[in-house]
Amino acid sequence: MKLSSIFILTVIVLSNTSCYKMRKSTGGAQIKTVQARQVSVADIALPKGYKIEPVSTGLTFPSAVTFDESGNLYVIETGYSYGEVFKSPKLLRLDRGGNTTTMATGTNNGPWTGVTFYQGNFYIAEGGALEGGRILRISMDGKITPLISNLPTIGDHHTNGPVIKEGYIYFGLGTATNSGIVGIDNAHYGWLLRQNKFHDIPCADITLTGKNFNTGNILTTEENDVVSTGAFSPFGTTTVSGQVIKGTCPCSGSILRIPVSGGNPEVVAWGFRNPYGLALSPAGKLFVTENAYDDRGSRPVWGAGDVLWEIKDGLWYGWPDYSAGKSIINDEEFHAPGKGKLEPLLAKYPNTPPKPTAIFAVHSSSNGFDFSKTSKFGYEGEAFVAQFGDMAPDVGKVMSPVGFKIVRVNVSNGVIQDFAVNRGYKNGPASQKKNGGLERPLSVKFDPAGTSLYVVDYGTIILKNHLQIPMEQTGMIWKITKDGL
Repeated sequence: MKLSSIFILTVIVLSNTSCYKMRKSTGGAQIKTVQARQVSVADIALPKGYKIEPVSTGLTFPSAVTFDESGNLYVIETGYSYGEVFKSPKLLRLDRGGNTTTMATGTNNGPWTGVTFYQGNFYIAEGGALEGGRILRISMDGKITPLISNLPTIGDHHTNGPVIKEGYIYFGLGTATNSGIVGIDNAHYGWLLRQNKFHDIPCADITLTGKNFNTGNILTTEENDVVSTGAFSPFGTTTVSGQVIKGTCPCSGSILRIPVSGGNPEVVAWGFRNPYGLALSPAGKLFVTENAYDDRGSRPVWGAGDVLWEIKDGLWYGWPDYSAGKSIINDEEFHAPGKGKLEPLLAKYPNTPPKPTAIFAVHSSSNGFDFSKTSKFGYEGEAFVAQFGDMAPDVGKVMSPVGFKIVRVNVSNGVIQDFAVNRGYKNGPASQKKNGGLERPLSVKFDPAGTSLYVVDYGTIILKNHLQIPMEQTGMIWKITKDGL
């Protein structure tokens, strides 16, 4: 490359960085006023030959749907939302006309993040914001039986899933932190003020580099009090080079499994930040969506896209030093503009992380998904993924809203294409666009026949003064079908 070309490239890079620093974030939740939820199918763009219709409205924080052996439709309401809103999670049957019947009610230990039906019972992942995560079995008469409890998910991320394969329940456990260090950002999420000894737990023994991070002490009223915190350690606890943290199970950032009847957990894979959606492909392979790093906290990571992984038993997938199979230490793309260079937390790695199936947009919050299993709906074998949308600026700056739609992924080549998205020259949630389209799709599910795709729309959330404010009774269920079916 000629010297003049290098100079021009440098000027372009520096100019873009400066513009990024100066421009304000314009995320999907950054709106001043919220109108009553509208519903208009005309505001949603779909491929030619498909149609969408509302199924049920007025839900509070819905997260997932499932079907019983007779094809009846059920939905769960989470009961907990970021923003420290605590309500009772519920399992609801959706009747004709969109009316609901309560099948079971949980305690204030949500969020209920996922549900599946298997051999006469419902199986639910309880996030565990207050008491730790659980996997619940709920009978048709509403009896709730915990199959495993006290999972380490009282932090930023929760217990997710589940899916059932060959007599085992597979589920995900998110990490306590953004990138391995407990900091002031975790107090903003609420849990550090309740559980100041909580931290991330590895699935196997790890050796630390001894890197520590200084922050103000959020746990005291004393002015100018500063604490230093190391990786996989409680707030205010330092580490040293060569220190070994013992692995255990259950552990943070992992996919675990237990027998359907309950029992001790086994590690399937680990090294994820937040393994949220789990689904089986038509061939029976397990896939998971991972919510990637945010640009926040003591160790901010910039520009990390969410990931779709195929799960291989026993592998470590890279958190907290890799993203989508690439080193966040050595790749400049992950270094936040104007902030310090990222340094490794682990002195050595269990294995080289695998390559992802697909990488989604940064801050898209790609979550629950399902596979098309029949040519009657189309795109057979492709994964349909719900993108909840950004929570900027708390997770990092965005120049325009990201997510807020349904995308489809060809898992053989990683190509991602829009499937259901609000109309207009710029993407965004219905509340920002002031129309009746999609708000925050959190999960999708095909019906047993594979001819209808049900979309769980969580509802409206706004961000004000770094507070997340979720709006009750703004959630709903949509159904997408092919014309003529």
